[in-house]
Amino acid sequence: QVQLVESGGGLVQPGGSLRLSCAASGSIFSIYAMGWYRQVPGKQREFVARITSGGITNYADSVKGRFTISRDNAKNTVYLQMSSLKPEDTAVYYCNLVQGLTNDWGKGTQVTVSS
Repeated sequence: QVQLVESGGGLVQPGGSLRLSCAASGSIFSIYAMGWYRQVPGKQREFVARITSGGITNYADSVKGRFTISRDNAKNTVYLQMSSLKPEDTAVYYCNLVQGLTNDWGKGTQVTVSS
């Protein structure tokens, strides 16, 4: 079983920055990719960013140029540096880990962008 623990969420003003972290532990054998998704009430969870074990990154168009995903393979940790935050970035952010045929999720961390 895999455990994913997110941290770093909070309240920030528009234009501000936050860094999210997600540490993976448990039954980790061969991570293919780790990433972030987000969800607001009443809407489907949406893709934000992903990084593969080889360092290939993908971003949603809505966050390109503002968010940067990175990972520390030795620590099984993924980070999401969020800059130039907008009110529409407000959501619960979920960490995701893909290995083999399995897909694991964290419990989420709230990010609120408001003045």
